[in-house]
Amino acid sequence: MTPPDYAGYRFPSDVIQRAVWTNLRFTLSYRDVEDLLAERGIEVSYETIRRWVSAFGPRIARRLRAQRPAPHRRWHLDGMFVRIGGKLMYLWRAVDAEGEVLEVLVQARRDAAAARKLMRMHLRKQGIAPTAWVTDKCPAYGPAIRDLRLGGTPHLRGKRLNNRAESSHVPVRRRERKLQRFKSAASAQRFLSMHAATNNTFNLCRHLTTARTHRRFRAQAFAAWRDAAGTAA
Repeated sequence: MTPPDYAGYRFPSDVIQRAVWTNLRFTLSYRDVEDLLAERGIEVSYETIRRWVSAFGPRIARRLRAQRPAPHRRWHLDGMFVRIGGKLMYLWRAVDAEGEVLEVLVQARRDAAAARKLMRMHLRKQGIAPTAWVTDKCPAYGPAIRDLRLGGTPHLRGKRLNNRAESSHVPVRRRERKLQRFKSAASAQRFLSMHAATNNTFNLCRHLTTARTHRRFRAQAFAAWRDAAGTAA
């Protein structure tokens, strides 16, 4: 997978990738990133930053996902309602037992067909089957698992069993408020895929490690980002 090509852009690759990283890593608008760059003497408009994120974000996200190790095989599925372009839609998510966001899918419905589409996409990308599905009590999951002939895989449902997936919605809600809601299903799908890949890389669970270990993990995350962005020294 080839790295992004920054040829023909007026600003150097380091500035572009830093702007993209800042927007995806933190709950900041394009105008916030514009101000942060201006403080460093880099005059660039928020609209240019938006184009950078649109052009380079998906490529960087794909390379980040390719670098990730194989996920834990206990998979949690959950979803939440989001208002997109004034219409209520449903955001499905697949998360592993360690909190890694594995798949996001924006759909108009919360039914077995949508759940089956999420599972089929996820299985195709991972190339392996889970040791267990963990869901809430939404009735859509059972028929979807049966339709995919995955009945041999345990399907676990119960109070608090799916907290791992439900907790993964929190960063999305923050971004949704900052963006003043998503404007279209396609833009929401594109942004959330980029956001998930970035968040996976830098979600270091600081409270579970010593300061020295955290700094080492953070340095590895920065190195992974620079490599995916094609700006590694």
